[in-house]
Amino acid sequence: MPKTLRYAIKHSFPIFISFVPVALAYGVLMESAGYNFVWTGACSFFVLAGSLQYLMVSFFAGGVSLATVAVMALMVNSRHIFYGLSFIEKFRSFGLWKYFLIFSLTDENYSLHCSHNFPDDINEKWAYVVTATLPWLYWVVLSIAGALIGTLIPFDTTGIDFALTALFIVILIEQMKGADNRLPALLAFISSITCLFFFGPSNFILPSLLITVALLTILRARIEPEKPEKEGN
Repeated sequence: MPKTLRYAIKHSFPIFISFVPVALAYGVLMESAGYNFVWTGACSFFVLAGSLQYLMVSFFAGGVSLATVAVMALMVNSRHIFYGLSFIEKFRSFGLWKYFLIFSLTDENYSLHCSHNFPDDINEKWAYVVTATLPWLYWVVLSIAGALIGTLIPFDTTGIDFALTALFIVILIEQMKGADNRLPALLAFISSITCLFFFGPSNFILPSLLITVALLTILRARIEPEKPEKEGN
């Protein structure tokens, strides 16, 4: 377990670094909207969806109805459906922990899970669980810290929400660097730009995801590396 914990900390530490500006910015925004660190911590603990939480700040301030919030939450986080599809069999083997792993499958945790490379002395199940837990704790603690900082150091928050966009860009760049095949990224880019043109910035995410998944399914044989044949076959 100690080795597994060290592995999880090392593996998730880049997410901690990236969360420093993003989570702190979220906490500051919540404070500027009139919600103290208790509300900030509760949202981060239970919602755990960075992009949606940023939208929720404006929802809270504007008195948006719960029905609208629910629809927007579905639209913004619909991509998580596709994240979960690729881990159905893996999570199913982890017993009751599968529910926590499903809950914690954020963009960042999905990236971490896809890049696992376990040494022989690492417990795979607990590595998944602990790796998923740490970013959750990073997000909660740092967002609360941001809210507390917002009460002590008031300043203009214009543009601070760009920190989340910057995080996604960094994650994409890191994934591209380590990828053997960049065709999936190219397909996703073309799909996103096309859907943005036809559906507009508010409605392009879901159709873009559907088109991207369809293309990846069709071109699966070309994208996935060929598995070497076992000796004796």
